[in-house]
Order: sequence, then C-alpha cells, then structure tokens
Amino acid sequence: MATSNTTSRATNHTMGEHSEQFEEALKALDVYKNKDVSKVVVRFKAVGNAPIMKQNFYKITASNRFQAVIHFLRKELGWTSGEPLFTYINLSFSPAPDDTVANLFKACGTDGHLIVNYSTTQAWG
Repeated sequence: MATSNTTSRATNHTMGEHSEQFEEALKALDVYKNKDVSKVVVRFKAVGNAPIMKQNFYKITASNRFQAVIHFLRKELGWTSGEPLFTYINLSFSPAPDDTVANLFKACGTDGHLIVNYSTTQAWG
C-alpha cells in the first residue's frame, strides 16, 4: 500500500505541474490571438534613385507583419510585384517579411517612429 500511495502522490504532483503549464500555454495563446490594435508611425525614406513620397508618415497597425508594409509601400509608389523594392530599417538591415511592425518598432524605433528606407537597388549587403 505504501508504494501505491507514493505513486499516487507523485502522479498527482506531476498532473498539477502539467495543468499549470497547460494554463500558462492557454494564456500565451490568448495573448497571441488578441491582435495589437495600437498604431505605429512609420516614416518612409527614399534611398538612391527611389522616388520620394509626397507623404512619408503613415500610421500602421502594430500587429501587421512587415509584408503588409511592403505591400502598402508598393501600392503607394504604384509599383508592381515584379519591380525591385528593397527595404531597410534605420539604414541598417532588411527585416524578414514575417516580422511584426510592433517588434521592429520596439527594437529599432527612433524618436517615436519606425524608419523604413526603401530603394530600387540593393543598397547594403
């Protein structure tokens, strides 16, 4: 009986740990599901021979992926998907299309803006 009792207590302890982990996982999923509806001011700056936009400040939903920013920029410039467009954050790196605007802003925001440089040719490595 003593062995059975010990096994029972160990199983209950393990199940308790699993349910806590399960609850934490559910909370994390809820946070992920709730889209960040706040806005980030994105400032577009032309590099090289790229045309300069008349309006270069836009508010973009923070939960959008950077791919949406690229699509928006193409639309504003009147460029098709076949035309070359290179984008950079703060003249330093090209973000992955699946990065979120919020993450890029948190990591690289400057004076309350996310600066996106764009070019028709590759400007940096």
